[in-house]
Amino acid sequence: MKLTSTLRTAAVLLMTLAGLLPVQARKVTTGIEMLKQQNFKLLEGKRVGLVTNPTGVDDQLVSDIDLLYQAKNVNLVALYGPEHGVRGSSHAGASVKSDTDEVTHLPVYSLFGKNRMPTKEMLDGVDVLVYDIQDIGCRSFTYISTLSNIMKAAAKYGKQVVVLDRPNPLGGLKVEGNLTEDDCISFVSQLKIPYVYGLTAGELALMLNGEGMLGPKCDLTVVKMKGWKRSMTYEDTGLKWVLSSPHIPEAITAPFYAVSGIAGELDSLSIGVGYTLPFRLFGASWIKAHELAADLNSLGLEGVAFRPIYYTPFYGPGKGHELQGVQVYFTDYRKASLTDIQFYVLQELYKLYPQHDLLNGASENRKNMIDKVCGSKQIRALFLKRHLWADAKPYWDKDVAAFRKFSKKYYLYK
Repeated sequence: MKLTSTLRTAAVLLMTLAGLLPVQARKVTTGIEMLKQQNFKLLEGKRVGLVTNPTGVDDQLVSDIDLLYQAKNVNLVALYGPEHGVRGSSHAGASVKSDTDEVTHLPVYSLFGKNRMPTKEMLDGVDVLVYDIQDIGCRSFTYISTLSNIMKAAAKYGKQVVVLDRPNPLGGLKVEGNLTEDDCISFVSQLKIPYVYGLTAGELALMLNGEGMLGPKCDLTVVKMKGWKRSMTYEDTGLKWVLSSPHIPEAITAPFYAVSGIAGELDSLSIGVGYTLPFRLFGASWIKAHELAADLNSLGLEGVAFRPIYYTPFYGPGKGHELQGVQVYFTDYRKASLTDIQFYVLQELYKLYPQHDLLNGASENRKNMIDKVCGSKQIRALFLKRHLWADAKPYWDKDVAAFRKFSKKYYLYK
């Protein structure tokens, strides 16, 4: 029996070394865990305002709210909620109300309602704003807009900002998309960065502050993670995932937001929101699933494959009707160009079904939203010349190399 066990152990080791079995995930220590290890010394003697949501948890899934509220040397006095709210109950785009937290009875100030930047009154009695939210590495995901707004307010009213860093679930190597242009600045593209920007929240904050991209600089401290590498996916970190929004329930969903989120601004196209695979599908009642899957697979896009799918959404576009389309799979995530995929889908949909011109047929409001999330009116205009992504892709890619080089000086991790 002992010999059999030894041989089995040796076989597993050899298979692991040969790349046939996965190496055990490396452990990453988040900013909140590092702060705990330091016994919250950074916050001692200060009145603390916490900007967070359900993703702000320690390794045991205990909320930052409870951790700071119960810490004997921390004086937590206020909470601030981004889109979806402090407890995460609000739908995408829904206004969040200021309220009182039912657990701690602390005031909760909404940063996604009447005010998206803290007012002087909201910051009275606060010395430091602590930010701990799990982002997903896309410019149009509004938490980084909230981060930039609290930094602006802190600079204006003389408050400190502490960012508790977390992994970028897309990794730190992918950078995709043009910089936001002045006529497309909005809360879904508030910062002049690429659509996929390849930084952690802490690194982004350092860059925004260091380059004066928000105006006057604030007093900023980033509590670094331990063990995170730029090449990591979220699965590599060993961390538990807490849904970053109602439609990002699992870590694997995060990169698919970049795959389909722009196209998802079209009301006439389902991207799986309202079904069990949010952001992982492209579907409509007039699509023939096997035809579209074969067509997209024939493009030979690196790192992805398409499977025909039939489904009936519970809500959203196509609610209650059987739709056909494709489900997107990563065959090699590191080789995949995330944002390109949706534009190739739109290209092939027009080729197969020209009577359904999704971009031209969209309402003015939807066209405006496409431009905002793209960060430029040029992407839609160039694409519509011939309904070919090749016509718009050079513009989409034009800022990537420069931004990658520019942002490196703010890297906290290799």
